[in-house]
Amino acid sequence: MIDVHCHILPGVDDGAQTLEDSIKMAELAVEEGITHILATPHHQKRSWINHKADVIRKVNELQSELDARNIDLTIFPGQEVSLYGELINGIDSDEILFTDESQTYILIEFPTSNIPSYAERLFYELQLKGKTPVIVHPERNHQILEHPNRLKDFVDKGALAQLTAASYTGGFGKKIKKVSSQLIEANLVHFIASDAHNTGNRAFHMKEAYELLAKEYGRSMRNAFHQTTKDLINGNPVITPETHQIKKTFLTKWFK
Repeated sequence: MIDVHCHILPGVDDGAQTLEDSIKMAELAVEEGITHILATPHHQKRSWINHKADVIRKVNELQSELDARNIDLTIFPGQEVSLYGELINGIDSDEILFTDESQTYILIEFPTSNIPSYAERLFYELQLKGKTPVIVHPERNHQILEHPNRLKDFVDKGALAQLTAASYTGGFGKKIKKVSSQLIEANLVHFIASDAHNTGNRAFHMKEAYELLAKEYGRSMRNAFHQTTKDLINGNPVITPETHQIKKTFLTKWFK
C-alpha cells in the first residue's frame, strides 16, 4: 500500500515529535502492509511552515535511519498545504512540494470550519498552471460535512479529493463515517490515506479501510483506489468516474 498523507517526520508539526515516534510509526506502517509513505507536514498552517528544502532534508535523514534499522519503508517528501491566498507565489518561488516529481498534484487542506470564498478562483488559477488540487480529508470540513454536494462542485471542475482511512472506519464518529461512505458512493473521493500523526489515537487504519472498502463495494473498487494512488505518486493522469449527487436521507438528517 501507498500512503499519500502522513505526519511521520519528527518535530515539525503536530505529528511525530521525536525520532523514536517516527520509528514507531514506520514499524506500524510496515505491519499494516504500507510500503511507501508521502511525508506531508503542514505548510502555511499557523506557525508550521516547513519549507521545501527543509522537508527534503528531514525525509533524507529519516530514510537513512530507517535503512540503518532495516525497516522496509520508503519515504517521499511532500506537504499538506493549507489553503492561502499567496499559494501561486509559493509555487513560483519553489516553496511547494507536490505528490509527484512532475509537480502536477498538490495536497490542499481547507480550514476545518469553512471553505474560503476565494477557493474556487485559486483552484482555477492552479489549473491554468497545469496543477491539480487534491482536497485532503474533505469529510472533516464542517461545510462539506453538512452539505456533501459542496465537494461535488469542486470535483466536477477538476479537483480531486482524499478520504482519511479512520474517517471511513468510524474513528471520527458516526456522522463522518456516514458522509465518508456517501462520498465514496458518489465518486467524490479518489484516494484513501492515513493522515496518521502517531501510533495511538491518530494511527494509520489503512489495512482496515481497504478491507472495508472491498467488503462493502467489491475488489474492483479497492483496486481502483490503489491505482489512482499510484497514479498520484507517479504524476500520471488520474482517471475518475462520473460523480453523482448525494441525496439527503433520514440518516443524514438524524446524524446532523
